[in-house]
Amino acid sequence: MKKNKALLRRALSILLSLMLLAAPALALDTAQAGELLQKYYIDSVSQEVLSQPTVEDMISALSDPYTQYLNPQAYAEFLASMSDTRTGGVGVTSSMSAQGLLVEALIEGMPAQKAGIQPGDIITAVDGVSVLGQSLEGAAAWLRGEPGTQVTVTVLRDGESRDYVLTREELVIPATTTSLLDGHIGYITCTTFGDETEAHFVEGIEANDAAADRWIVDLRGNGGGSVSASVQAAGTFAGQGNLVYLRDKAGNYAAEPREEGELTMDPVITLVDGGTASASEIFASVIRDQSAGIVIGSRTYGKGVAQILLDETNYPGSFTEGDALKVTAYRYFSPNGTTADRVGVIPDLLVDDAYAADVAYLLSASGPKGDTSGLLRVDMKWRWYVELETAASETGKPAFTALLEALPAQTPLWLGTGGVDGWESVTAAELAERYSLTDYTPRTFTDTENSPYAAAINTLATYRIVSGSGDGTFRPEGTLTRAEFCALLAQALHDGREGDTGFADVPADAWYAPSLNALTAMGLISGYSDGLFHPDDPMDHQQFLTIMGRLAEYLSMNFYEAAKTEHSAGLGDYWAWAGWSRESMWLLDGSQKNIFGQTVSLLWAPLGEIDPTALTTREEAAAMVYNLFVATGLLSV
Repeated sequence: MKKNKALLRRALSILLSLMLLAAPALALDTAQAGELLQKYYIDSVSQEVLSQPTVEDMISALSDPYTQYLNPQAYAEFLASMSDTRTGGVGVTSSMSAQGLLVEALIEGMPAQKAGIQPGDIITAVDGVSVLGQSLEGAAAWLRGEPGTQVTVTVLRDGESRDYVLTREELVIPATTTSLLDGHIGYITCTTFGDETEAHFVEGIEANDAAADRWIVDLRGNGGGSVSASVQAAGTFAGQGNLVYLRDKAGNYAAEPREEGELTMDPVITLVDGGTASASEIFASVIRDQSAGIVIGSRTYGKGVAQILLDETNYPGSFTEGDALKVTAYRYFSPNGTTADRVGVIPDLLVDDAYAADVAYLLSASGPKGDTSGLLRVDMKWRWYVELETAASETGKPAFTALLEALPAQTPLWLGTGGVDGWESVTAAELAERYSLTDYTPRTFTDTENSPYAAAINTLATYRIVSGSGDGTFRPEGTLTRAEFCALLAQALHDGREGDTGFADVPADAWYAPSLNALTAMGLISGYSDGLFHPDDPMDHQQFLTIMGRLAEYLSMNFYEAAKTEHSAGLGDYWAWAGWSRESMWLLDGSQKNIFGQTVSLLWAPLGEIDPTALTTREEAAAMVYNLFVATGLLSV
């Protein structure tokens, strides 16, 4: 693999977020834009794009939502979006109560603290307007304003009301904050990755690590930011190494390293959701790949491409008015060589958003101190502990149920029986029955018990990568049509696209059309020589494994690089397979080696036992998806 460490540092340091900005006035001309797109854009740029009359039209024709021209105002707003927020305020942290804003904390040296306002006070009005009936965000916004302006705050304390006239001062609202829960859980909330992020992580960990024995990093809704900031922040938990790789249009790689070691020896839970994207997905991938902890939540957005930022600092002749162009220039890969593009990061515990934070809290109990009684131990990369009294309470049961449903069946669970190391094995179903979790519903199928691939099928079901027939069954021995295969694979990839399919025999409103569109856009599947798709045709092993080989190249830089090596001699092992399928067969069966140098096959059975022209069954397809997802690191079970 060729690694180019001389790529622009500025290009490497920026992984732009999902924030999209309008750009009405263009200073860059079409000739300049065309030159830059041809030089940096990750894919080839068509003549249709280059011949557009305006830069705006060129970018629109490119059909890449992440490549954008930014006018001076939009560029300034973008840069500000990745930094701490600076505003005017009085320095109060509050929550909404029945009487008004309850003052929970004060910033030392800010106007509210200097005036004598105290924690426990209740702010009932701002500038004479009652805060009752307002949201917390709305009422708190009344306290903010331009530094130097005055605001009158009415405070209730011990039944007496008093007005304070405060002069707002500049207030920095960090994009990353750290608190300590229950005296032992370090909780870091990060809303973007920017220049200040690493320092915030370092400060938060160093200030709380002596007390904390568990960490939670909340990246829900974090749309991304800087590659470097994400890598360095993740490295505070994961330690040294090349924590992300970026591949350019020429196939060259650059690595973003972490030089320093980890700052804590305690494990971390990373909270994610569908709004966790871009640089945030890098952070989650690092924690997953380096086994620094686990990831909890719903599947992330799936943005596996990075942009470079071109402006007056690197192209002064093209950008003269403070404007900029961001161009998709790289595909990025996790430490294990896996992309999050389209597929996203699959959490170790796939939990609905409503319960994710509570599940993380349940798993963050301290370990036993001389007595295991009352604890559940969950062995998933680390040893996690649950206080059963809390979990089995009426408020804890929904999260406890969600936790047990999300656990893969092979996860070791241990019930504390007392003493220093008294543990007995227990199952999720047994715990659900013991603690009367009446809503507990296993994510497994009723008809897979006798399948040789039952474990793989049920694991995929736990992660909602495959679904059944709607009646609790999977029909493992049923065969797949081409349409059904599209639906199965698109669900596994968490992707679907509406619109015209381009095939005359597949209408846009066909039930599988979004799945077909997703797979064709990725270059995984195509039609027949007659230009049709033939959705009802069965899928034989040759067709199936050819597509899975293409998918392996897409998902993993390791398979991508293997496909480029000289391996014609190895294709002779697949003489019984059609010529067009042999490359994929070798890639899946002969290209990968373990740490001992032994060839590792991803096939669900020995090569000689698979008939090339036999029809692919649902259980074979599931087993193959499972093997590929584990081999590429998308699943870390």
